[in-house]
Amino acid sequence: MNDKHISVETKKIDNTKLPEHIAIIMDGNGRWAKSRGLNRSAGHQEGVTSVHEITDVASRIGLKYLTLYTFSTENWNRPQDEIDALMALMVQSIYNETPLMMKNNVRLRVIGDLSRLPLTARKVLEDCIEKTSVNSGLNMILALSYSSRWEIVDAVKRLVNKVSEGALKNEEITEELFSSYLTTSGIPDPDMLIRTGGEKRISNFLMWQLSYAELYFTDCYWPDFREEQFIDAIIDYQQRERRFGKTSEQLEVNN
Repeated sequence: MNDKHISVETKKIDNTKLPEHIAIIMDGNGRWAKSRGLNRSAGHQEGVTSVHEITDVASRIGLKYLTLYTFSTENWNRPQDEIDALMALMVQSIYNETPLMMKNNVRLRVIGDLSRLPLTARKVLEDCIEKTSVNSGLNMILALSYSSRWEIVDAVKRLVNKVSEGALKNEEITEELFSSYLTTSGIPDPDMLIRTGGEKRISNFLMWQLSYAELYFTDCYWPDFREEQFIDAIIDYQQRERRFGKTSEQLEVNN
């Protein structure tokens, strides 16, 4: 990482306490637009700029995994014109960003029920995933047509099938095995969840994986969430003590 590309903000981070995986619920695009007398699509478009900037910062500081809640299964219930605009924006954004991902050594991954996506969107995603699969830097994971309940039920169904086929015994089912049946298999659980837009809930997002994540909520709308806000969130995370059920004294002994 070239020093001339390191901002004053990123220099505040303690690189020895950098989270490995940050998940973000990008909320507030519509309200950001409404507060400015604009239509919702303008908020989504400005939100893409935040995605670009946060991804760039995450890559520069050496973050390994960044998961973005891009489109939930519940979002399919939105007005069709908004869904169409979101899908078109996603297709164009992925197409435009692929060369930059290659340049910055970013690998794209996707989790969710992709069968519900339009064919054009699936094709652009598949092309970008294939091209960036050789990259070894930041893993940018888009949660598309995703819900945690859908993911957990799907994992249970596949485990039940294994048991009924005789390929698996009930007593062989462990937390580790169950995790391997989730869409995030092979991806470490998030150390931190950031939610923008002022709401304080996880909204059916990575419920299994967020069991021990540090939660960070901000009133800042996603289109206004940029490098400074992202770094502030990481610094807040670095000031917390992660005990995982242990006491502070136990942690001190282990260290």
